[in-house]
Amino acid sequence: MAESKVMNRWVVVAGGILVQLCLGAIYAWSAFTGKLTAAPYSFTKTQTQLVFSLGLLSFAVVMALVAGRWQKKVGPRVVALTGGVVMGLGYVLAGLAGNSFIGILLGVGLIGGAGIGLAYVCPIAALVKWFPDKKGLITGLAVAGFGFGALIWVKLTGGFQFGPVNLTPGWKGLYGMGWGVSQVFILYGVLFAVLVGLGALVMVNPPEGWLPKGFTPPKAGQAGSTGGHDYTVGQMARTPQYWMLFLTFLVGATAGLMIIGVIKLFGTDALTGSGLEAGRADIITGTAMGLFYALFNGLGRIVWGALSDRLGRKGSIILMSAIQGVVMILFYFAGGREWGLYAGAAIIGFNFGGNFALFPAATADYFGNKNVGTNYPWVFLAYGVGGVVGPILGGVMGDARTWMWAFIPAGIACLAAAVMMLFLKSPKPRIQSA
Repeated sequence: MAESKVMNRWVVVAGGILVQLCLGAIYAWSAFTGKLTAAPYSFTKTQTQLVFSLGLLSFAVVMALVAGRWQKKVGPRVVALTGGVVMGLGYVLAGLAGNSFIGILLGVGLIGGAGIGLAYVCPIAALVKWFPDKKGLITGLAVAGFGFGALIWVKLTGGFQFGPVNLTPGWKGLYGMGWGVSQVFILYGVLFAVLVGLGALVMVNPPEGWLPKGFTPPKAGQAGSTGGHDYTVGQMARTPQYWMLFLTFLVGATAGLMIIGVIKLFGTDALTGSGLEAGRADIITGTAMGLFYALFNGLGRIVWGALSDRLGRKGSIILMSAIQGVVMILFYFAGGREWGLYAGAAIIGFNFGGNFALFPAATADYFGNKNVGTNYPWVFLAYGVGGVVGPILGGVMGDARTWMWAFIPAGIACLAAAVMMLFLKSPKPRIQSA
């Protein structure tokens, strides 16, 4: 089918990025943790991480059990639109719950996470079909908004100040205007529903049989690095390649999500423990998360995705996991210094972001382009498990003031995953499935 007869595929990219900018608000959770541990909320650090963890788990489970199959039946537009409404509703309900831990847990965690799970897979599933010739790059672009979104939603609460540079002089964000957490939740909920709805309007699949100009699809027998052989979920789950990808994603998600959940809490403890004034430590930790982690998280998705089109998915995952393991261990020792906190947050965020470009592309490579919308959610369940283990581990160790036992084990696990991935091979060709 001629390319001129269908919509410009880059319009779908733009819509996908807008959707992901809103979904990435879950990574802005550190903007709320400091407020939630103070009066009138008085949550423990572990409680703040339970909200975050439930959101991540709900995200992954709904994506696997509902969104993947539903979008395959009705198309990505309807599912993405529904996800935006559900996510927005969750935040509004959390805002109306006041200082109730259960209300915020269910609103932001359970309902908000479910909305993210519905919408998240839609841009990925659609764009892999629109860009079979650039899977690594395009999955990176598709999810880059998720990482960049955290930067926007964090900085809206406290102002766009990055170290000595203040892009909004005289404005200290929504909190500086006297807004409380509940009011911010309600505002964000309305914005999420509207903006995701707008992005969902262009979330469509290409016509059946469409191919980009000049692209020759791989032959059905070319499994592994081509995406030319399609597996169902059940067939994929019976391969060792699935479990190797799952475990590697699990440890990468555990490390990255732990940092997202506790960077403000750990950074404040480490910086004040080295003699820094509390107010200055608060600005530094906000910059570490809002600029360095969030910005490099988004960049990592694009760079690792594009790099993997050249190095291959396997080599890129090994390199990314190895670097992450080393930096996670060093971060514990460097976090008490301003630039140590910035550097660690940037590198960890960069590598963590790479997971979301590499693993959907690897799923398409090893198990086929056609079924990536239903297969990838089951690989992504690793993220849900990591979302429980990582933040809660960080919260518990933070309450116990033993941060070392959060960072170092996570780093060692990343190094072990890199070694395991050295043994990854393409699945053996099998009879083409329908």
